Amino acid sequence: MPMPPESSTAISQPLEGLRILAIEQMQAMPFGTQLLGRLGAEVVKVEHPVAGESGRSAAPSIIDTDGLQVGSTYLRNNLGKKSICIDLKHPKGVELIKRLVPRFDVLTENFKPGTMERLGLGYETLKALHPRLVYASVSGFGSLRDTPYGSWPAYACVAEAMAGFYSFRPEPGRRPNIGVAGAIGDIGTSLFCMVGLLSALRNRDRTGHGQKVDVSMLDAMISIMDMTVFGPSIGITDQSVAAWPGLVSSFEASDGLFIIQVGREPQFERLARTIGCSEWLDDPRFATREGWSEHQESVIRPAIEAWAAQKTKLEASRILAEQGVPAGPSYEGEELLGDPHVQAHEMVGEVPGPPGEQTVRVHGNPVKFSEISEAPVERWPSLGQHTDEILKEDLTLTDEDLNALRTDGVIR
Repeated sequence: MPMPPESSTAISQPLEGLRILAIEQMQAMPFGTQLLGRLGAEVVKVEHPVAGESGRSAAPSIIDTDGLQVGSTYLRNNLGKKSICIDLKHPKGVELIKRLVPRFDVLTENFKPGTMERLGLGYETLKALHPRLVYASVSGFGSLRDTPYGSWPAYACVAEAMAGFYSFRPEPGRRPNIGVAGAIGDIGTSLFCMVGLLSALRNRDRTGHGQKVDVSMLDAMISIMDMTVFGPSIGITDQSVAAWPGLVSSFEASDGLFIIQVGREPQFERLARTIGCSEWLDDPRFATREGWSEHQESVIRPAIEAWAAQKTKLEASRILAEQGVPAGPSYEGEELLGDPHVQAHEMVGEVPGPPGEQTVRVHGNPVKFSEISEAPVERWPSLGQHTDEILKEDLTLTDEDLNALRTDGVIR
């Protein structure tokens, strides 16, 4: 694997020195703050002293080093963070947060709109304490503008559905698979929020003032699924599979499925020649993209699958791709680990599991730099692992102070 220039090995991560106080849960915010943590930011996660944040109770789960259950949603979205446990419903807990805020550049939260205000931790309150604060919020339908859905709970699939994900390219007699994209409603929204957060920090560097960044899950999904509103505006009134001629399908190889997407005439010509069906190029049935679709099942599929029958899905995809035909293997689980691209790009890593347990696989950092080495991935924190460290260093609390707060149930 190519390494950055030797002179760059001492360069810190690009976001080193950035401090984020993360009052977050599940995935729609934690995925993004985890990415910023991998780029060098210090992410201090505030959790409930008894149960932690709700992602810890997600299924499936494992028993962590502290003997407590930790769910898969938490495992995947909190690598390298610091965990402090403060009860935000206790007045002393709210006071601790208010004292911590001026020590941080950013506060992130993804509760239902109005929750932070009821706790006494809304943007206007914290802005008065720390005018340079960037306060980033994610919610189903936003908090800065009016919406009739402000009180609705929202998971990823709700925003995906409302943005048109499940009505695009419908198939007769078949309901869409819900959530098939792996919570893109959470992850996509979180990434939009990180763009806004970093932009607000850049603006703060120029002006000296922070601001609130607000991202609605529905707004983010509309941006990703822009064909829902864009298509009709240019005369596309039919979003069905039949209305999108061309080849976009999966095909059988010796070890499973691979996909091909052919939407242009030169690509179809390369496909026909590669699989030994050059006669298609003079066949009037295949003179148009509509013809390709019409005869996909009766002629094209049998020919492609006969050609691929003695090839692995990766071999078939490589041959097609090298001839300019967009193709790729459809991987399942463990197959991804052996892919040469995945290995070269270090896109599957491992972190220690509980003692005596196997390591836990996690995704790598998709952001690569030419001049900065990639930081090693660190495991998720145990519940309240860093409470004493942060409160001592940032607020100069003593052991006596911490013991008193624990006695009152304010911290863990």
